[in-house]
Amino acid sequence: MPLISVIIPTYNRGWILEKAIDSVLVQEFNDFELIVVDDGSIDNTEEILNNYGNQINVIHQDNQGVSAARNLGIKSASGRYIAFLDSDDTWLPKKLTIQSDFFTSKPDALICQTGETWIRNGKQINPKNRHKKLSGMIFEQSLALCLVSPSAVMIDQHLFEQVGLFDENLPACEDYDLWLRITFRFPVYLIDTPMVIKHGGHDDQLSKTPGLDRYRIQSIRNLLETSLLSNDQRTAAIKMLKKKCAIYANGCVKRGKHEQAEEYNRLAEQYR
Repeated sequence: MPLISVIIPTYNRGWILEKAIDSVLVQEFNDFELIVVDDGSIDNTEEILNNYGNQINVIHQDNQGVSAARNLGIKSASGRYIAFLDSDDTWLPKKLTIQSDFFTSKPDALICQTGETWIRNGKQINPKNRHKKLSGMIFEQSLALCLVSPSAVMIDQHLFEQVGLFDENLPACEDYDLWLRITFRFPVYLIDTPMVIKHGGHDDQLSKTPGLDRYRIQSIRNLLETSLLSNDQRTAAIKMLKKKCAIYANGCVKRGKHEQAEEYNRLAEQYR
């Protein structure tokens, strides 16, 4: 059984998928299995995957979205640790080495992530201060936006038993949702060394989906309904929910969707 299971979910990414796979296969650390979950691609993805033979484990499913693809990979994994890699990102060769060494040195840790380098439209860009990754208990800071990157994270399998898998009902912001369920209970450790290259700017990025805040609002609501948050966490969550509801409602008004705007304004008033 390998120590680490690497999971790449992919859908119609034949134009870049090889770079992601190759960046895993050249890792300095080699006690891993690579699982690629093809989420019903209709491009040349299957042909590309066939070229790798038994170097990778391929799972095919009908198109169900990235959450279902990642969850299927998790359920099929045999490693103690899970590392995700989005099919449009790549790793540097020491990525798995650095994280496996971290878990060896801190065996009580359940999740860690590395730093990353951002490339957009072929050019390196510097993240804004609000995107700066933090280490430790980061729930309140994570309410505003994702501070954990799927391609940078490594997770002990036991953590999923405690917080659950990705929410397959969310077509986007599924990672934001999972990170909130993790961060209000557990520290997320940062290895502040860039080991991931995130490629952005292409048209099929989920982050370009309009109206993403409605999914973040739903994630915060789900947490508030559990009654598991501390008083301070609940106060912070309600404050952020109200802020996101106001932003989303204003956007609805601008698009002429007045009933939807009223719905989110009423939602904000439900929480005190």
